[in-house]
Amino acid sequence: MGTQVFEVDGMTCGHCITAVTAELTATVGEASVDVRLGEPSTVTVQAHRALTADEIAAALDEAGGYTLRADTLR
Repeated sequence: MGTQVFEVDGMTCGHCITAVTAELTATVGEASVDVRLGEPSTVTVQAHRALTADEIAAALDEAGGYTLRADTLR
């Protein structure tokens, strides 16, 4: 299982956490998703496969128009 950390703009509340967690879980299936609000907010995903930037960006957009900071894929 691999871990990826992403920085995300636009998340401000518990609803954001719930929406992003649900979308990312639906995208990757069996995964652990941890969302931390802040400046910037962070999303940590532990899954059996690495997610692409396009998958993350699409899930964030679907969850509520949140945006992935392009320089945060690691």
